[in-house]
Amino acid sequence: MTERTIYLDHDRRDLRTRKIHVRAYRWYATAELDRDGYVDYLISQGDSADLPTAYTEAVAKAENTSIDRIWYDGYPDGFISINGPRCIILPVPFAQIEAAVEALRSAELHHDYSGLHALADQLALPIEDWLAPGERELIRGVDFSVPPEVFLNFLRGKAKKSGLRLNGRATRGSVWVRPTLPLAEKLRRERFPEQYPGWVDRWTGYVEPEDTPFRPWVGGREQNLSLGANPVQFQHVQTPSGGKCPCGMNLRASWNDGNKHATHHAMWAIGVRPPKNLDWSGDLAVVTTESPIAWRKLTYQMGRMPQRENGYDFNSWSHLGEPEKTSDNIRAYLLKANGYVIGYVAAHDVNHHHRWDLLDGSNYGGRDDTLRPSIDLIWVAGSYRGKGVGATLVQALVDHSGCQVTDASWSTPISDAGRRLARRVSPEGIWVN
Repeated sequence: MTERTIYLDHDRRDLRTRKIHVRAYRWYATAELDRDGYVDYLISQGDSADLPTAYTEAVAKAENTSIDRIWYDGYPDGFISINGPRCIILPVPFAQIEAAVEALRSAELHHDYSGLHALADQLALPIEDWLAPGERELIRGVDFSVPPEVFLNFLRGKAKKSGLRLNGRATRGSVWVRPTLPLAEKLRRERFPEQYPGWVDRWTGYVEPEDTPFRPWVGGREQNLSLGANPVQFQHVQTPSGGKCPCGMNLRASWNDGNKHATHHAMWAIGVRPPKNLDWSGDLAVVTTESPIAWRKLTYQMGRMPQRENGYDFNSWSHLGEPEKTSDNIRAYLLKANGYVIGYVAAHDVNHHHRWDLLDGSNYGGRDDTLRPSIDLIWVAGSYRGKGVGATLVQALVDHSGCQVTDASWSTPISDAGRRLARRVSPEGIWVN
């Protein structure tokens, strides 16, 4: 699919010109309406830059139904909505990109929002029917078109967002579902109706008709072991419901996050699995900006671990283009154990340092211009911390650089964990840059 720009005004050179950028991604395409210069012009003339309510409602409707359709097709990640007066981004399946462009053009130039509504109607899925109460079998090719496992995963996400328990199972050509409303969710919605406008309880008290299809038993647990059982009682207590996990992810994940936190937490705890196409013949690999791209991509992935854990703005490794030689000898050290990369050091050479005795509140000493290896960042997988891995990485760096541990320089600011490591390997003080 060719990416292109469609100009909505006659003079393309005018900064006020509105334009639509068509961009392609792996799972979908976007029609991005750029109104930035146009909004600046309106403000300079004293006019309001706000979009009409009918416009924003039509965009929101088209965006929501389109995102559902893309998730239904199997897209595993989330979306960030930034729509406003300056920019409107509408993600759509590839087949609908031309309709999305025309709908945005008509809305912007002629205040005709019917195209956006038509697009939303075309992409709308019968989610309410799929999540209606009752046991039933949804047939691939009749009720849905994507692979059953993909469809079931999508339905689980929508059911969770609606507070339902799906009770679903995928077969080779169908998906069995029995949506139910847990008592806790029912009570929550009845207690806070303002948070769930328009919600109607269709599931409590639902009675299966006599001709309800029987879900075939596929082995495992015996059936009907809950027949006649008493419902579980619930109580309301204060529980931790947010905040940060030590790995850097949020403890409260949105419904469509899937296993992103679990996957990241596993890498944070035991390390990153290197690609199978890398021939790793030793314990420690030295990656430079001239190394093959597979090694540099792995190094970038390792740099993501401390970036997410500590909330850094930038990755400590960014060399993903063509191989290049750097004047300051930028490099990284990757330590492998038990089949995973468990340690990472980012380093370069620098010739301006000051001496520091590592005491709280003490000032730096005089300047030194010796070329020294700089320890820019050290990260160790969570399960290996406190076992001397950090000291091993420092020793590997100085051995490769042909100097002693006391000769290395440390990039500031130094974290508390970094200061503890520095005191362990160089108790008399360190060089800092």
